[in-house]
Amino acid sequence: MSNLLFRVSVSLGLIGVVGGIIMGIMQDFSLAPAHAHLNLVGFVVLFLAGLYYRVVPQAAASRLARYQVAASIVGAVVFPVGIALVTLGKHETWMPLVVSGSLIVLAGLLMFATIVFQTTKA
Repeated sequence: MSNLLFRVSVSLGLIGVVGGIIMGIMQDFSLAPAHAHLNLVGFVVLFLAGLYYRVVPQAAASRLARYQVAASIVGAVVFPVGIALVTLGKHETWMPLVVSGSLIVLAGLLMFATIVFQTTKA
């Protein structure tokens, strides 16, 4: 679990940073919200989850972890892509993608919270 999360997170982080550099070069920061969400949800959150699974291997061994990782990766891609498409126009067309992406991110975080609480019982 942790290796997959590390690889996906640094890939999304690279995409986010390159996108930020391109925005800076072009002096067009209209996609800044998508850039920020890609870096935060795609890079930081996934990387931290990977670290947790590395430090607490029994968390990664749970069946719920598989669903959590899948949902978190899908959400980390769908949510910022939806934000970018809404920002570029056609609000009504792409807003369902933003909403579904945000709900997938939420589902992944709820599963992760469950895993953390289960594996950190006193």
